[in-house]
Amino acid sequence: MEAATLGAELQTLISLPTEPAAVYLVPRGADRPGKAGFTRLDSHRWCQALMRARHGESVRLEGGNCSCPAAAAAFGFKPLPEGLADGTGLVGFGIVRSAETGRTMFQGMPRLPFGSCVAIEACPLRSAPAPPDVIVLEGPPESLMWVALADLDLDGGARRRADTAVLQATCVDAVVIPYLERRLNFSLGCYGCREATDLGMEETVLGFPGDRLSSIIASLRVLQEKAIPRSRAKAVFRYHQAKENSHERK
Repeated sequence: MEAATLGAELQTLISLPTEPAAVYLVPRGADRPGKAGFTRLDSHRWCQALMRARHGESVRLEGGNCSCPAAAAAFGFKPLPEGLADGTGLVGFGIVRSAETGRTMFQGMPRLPFGSCVAIEACPLRSAPAPPDVIVLEGPPESLMWVALADLDLDGGARRRADTAVLQATCVDAVVIPYLERRLNFSLGCYGCREATDLGMEETVLGFPGDRLSSIIASLRVLQEKAIPRSRAKAVFRYHQAKENSHERK
């Protein structure tokens, strides 16, 4: 299928070290063909499930097994616990100084309707059994930058905006917002995913609706003809550096 075919090309075009992840939100009362090929996870955070997908696994996280209460609320699996909803939990974690700030962060959290989703699945894009709802990339900001630029080009230059509370980066920022708002969103990461996964200090996260994949790939192909290799060659910087070194030798 197209998504699987384009998965390897996307990874190559932007030099992404790990696999782009295809994400499926499984609605109540329905399921996808191919479910049998996904490993059911017990007691996992969503960011950990996504980590496994970007390293080559196909996994399924059902609502009752989502161990992160904030992600469980974002996907509509469970209500948000009072200790998070009132902001005191974030104070306890040392993330914010006041409960009011934490409360505001959760009040503004985009989320799926409660009970609308029974599971969320993730697999390498090249292994996608069906068109994905959302595609999530984790990797170096420079690699993800080209995807944001390709997406911008599709919409005639309209500026891209990041919607984030620097909280719930892999669930809300990279999945829920792209799914609900039908647009690309990017994030700097968050406390939770950086603590619970192998996401490095030099990496961040981006998500976009799966139906934009082929158009983004087409734009990336154009960028790869000149802009990407030229930028990475750093000719202007090297010229400046050589000029500075020449002045120092005089």
